[in-house]
Amino acid sequence: MGRIRQVNSPRFLLDTHVFLWAIRDDERLSSNHRTIIAGGEGIAISVVSIWEIAIKRSSGKLVADGDMVQLLNERAIPILAINEHHASRVEHLANHHRDPFDRLLIAQAQVEKLAILTADPMFARYDVALA
Repeated sequence: MGRIRQVNSPRFLLDTHVFLWAIRDDERLSSNHRTIIAGGEGIAISVVSIWEIAIKRSSGKLVADGDMVQLLNERAIPILAINEHHASRVEHLANHHRDPFDRLLIAQAQVEKLAILTADPMFARYDVALA
């Protein structure tokens, strides 16, 4: 069983689809995101994304091979846990969209002062740094 690793000074938080595109070498992954991820330093993924992937896999909405936590451990990608500050920050976000996973990622990025790697145009409507 995997464990949540302490995130040491990350600068970037991967949106779930960016992580999935990266592990699949999907052509939709931008060259900027490829460069940041390939560098490996300063990136993290949220436990929110692991939760989102698990829910979508169990409902049949997503096909993804292997255990996500094991994959993250093998690639040495730090996992950002959810804390009370992240959870309570969601209450103060504008209601630009209703995706609970995205809203929590945005809250985490705001609290931790991280830039989010995403291709989702809705994120630009929030007060959050994007990369």
